[in-house]
Amino acid sequence: MHWANPEERRHLGLTRRKQVGRQEHCDLKPKARGTPALSLLEHASKGRVPALIKLKYQLMAQSPFGYFRGAVPVMAADLAVLPNTGIVTQICGDAHVRNLGAFAAPDGRLVFDINDFDETIRAPFEWDLKRMAASLVLAGRASSHKEASARAAVERCIEVYAAQMRAFAGMPTIEVARFQVHRMNSVQPIQAALLKAERATPCHTLEQLTVPSSKAGEPSRFRDQKPMLARISGRQAAQVLAALSPYSAMLEPQRQHLLSLYRPVDVAFKVVGTGSVGLRDYCIYFEGNGPNDPLFLQIKEETTSGYAPYLPDAKPANQNGQRVAEGQQAMQVQSDPFLGWTHIGSRDFLVRQLNDHKGSIDLEDLSGKTLVAFAEVCGELLARGHARSGDPLTIAGYLGAGDGFAQALAKFGSLYADQTEKDWEELKASGKGRPAS
Repeated sequence: MHWANPEERRHLGLTRRKQVGRQEHCDLKPKARGTPALSLLEHASKGRVPALIKLKYQLMAQSPFGYFRGAVPVMAADLAVLPNTGIVTQICGDAHVRNLGAFAAPDGRLVFDINDFDETIRAPFEWDLKRMAASLVLAGRASSHKEASARAAVERCIEVYAAQMRAFAGMPTIEVARFQVHRMNSVQPIQAALLKAERATPCHTLEQLTVPSSKAGEPSRFRDQKPMLARISGRQAAQVLAALSPYSAMLEPQRQHLLSLYRPVDVAFKVVGTGSVGLRDYCIYFEGNGPNDPLFLQIKEETTSGYAPYLPDAKPANQNGQRVAEGQQAMQVQSDPFLGWTHIGSRDFLVRQLNDHKGSIDLEDLSGKTLVAFAEVCGELLARGHARSGDPLTIAGYLGAGDGFAQALAKFGSLYADQTEKDWEELKASGKGRPAS
């Protein structure tokens, strides 16, 4: 097997410009999608909890950005009909401004990184950038920015991505794998997310999600807040608890030992996010050294990535929870120490901590100059994730030193934001997102 040297890898990226020029990434062909957006959403809802599908549409109908969050299958279809570079890396798959956030690293420090990987898969690197570009324009519109300002934020995101990728291309491989982004504490929206994460302790989650038992000496129980949170018991709870056995078996020995010091106390069904609404999501409340030592694990159903149908070379995932966990570990420098996977019957699940020092940004945090500053961090974090899981020399070879790619992505972001607003209006007109009378 031939080992490609650095110059060959750079040249490979350069030759991919013949496949699709950097300036050609501004193109959008919504009529080539083939299947209407509503039909794509309906297909993606098959197998979900029927009673919650209406809630998902209601959340998507609240705003264009809300629609965008739940419409990965639509954007995957739109990207698939466009020419791509064929330069493959691990993509987040749902790269948008609210899918970056703060969380606790294994050593307890708070870090800020991409934190949602439900759609992760190996695919052309630019698909992440195009989704981020559209999200920045939509976020800019939602936070009262002029269109030129939102597009400027996209350009800065992509310029920083390209500059960082060129830097990675010249670094030792091991240094790329452990590269830390240090300037994030100076960006106001990130400061806000870190502050939220600092407060989101397991004890705070205990206070938010549980109620004290009416029997003296017994632990707290999940509170019922239907449809968002509902205690489960009997056979259903037993099935969820049984899923801990295969989960524990895949953990590293030191994590197995840590988990063994906690005993499960209660189980609940929880509604999370927008795109995930309708999938089965369970929470287990554990106690360690008494009531002041809670641990909450989330067991979250994972289905096939929305991009998989358009990637003929994609390996079929025999465990989508594993796909998500391994994709996350590939892109993040540090991941949740309890990250893993399991199954309940024929359904695949991701396992992770629930709300352990987690904090995300709000669109209101992106007003004024903060949008551009946050966009720069988005570009840097995506570059790091792609460089860790792909080849920075090939990507850098494709991007080169010009600004044509950034300008093309800014135009694409505006065009896709316009298309998202049209699809959102269509959803509202269909009545699917109308609240029940």
